[in-house]
Amino acid sequence: MKAQKFTLHTERQGYYNITSTVRKVIADSGVQSGLCVVFCPHTTGAITINENADPDVQHDLVIGFDEAFPDRRVFLHGEGNSDAHLKCSAVGASETLIVEDGRPLLGVWQGVYFCEFDGPRTRNYYVKVVEG
Repeated sequence: MKAQKFTLHTERQGYYNITSTVRKVIADSGVQSGLCVVFCPHTTGAITINENADPDVQHDLVIGFDEAFPDRRVFLHGEGNSDAHLKCSAVGASETLIVEDGRPLLGVWQGVYFCEFDGPRTRNYYVKVVEG
């Protein structure tokens, strides 16, 4: 199956729940057992798996990452978004999910998120399901 491309429009910073899209791609693929990779082709955006029950978690993640990776005057990158690059490197560009019985193996409280660290932007991400 070819990777499917999706587009979303983001605010300055935030976490966008893309779990339903990932579930649909897996279901539509017909794969019962395999892997699903969700990939972000941006250097200031990322993909993560985190809690999907309490929206305060996403709020707290923004605050926590801002404190862990503050914008600093000593950074040299000309675009002024080195903090976003640091956050992206810490989180990572992709997540791999196990597919069983045609569904992603996610915990009860888990969801898949696109992480925006440098918006607003128009962002892309890819989802690919492999049988195996």
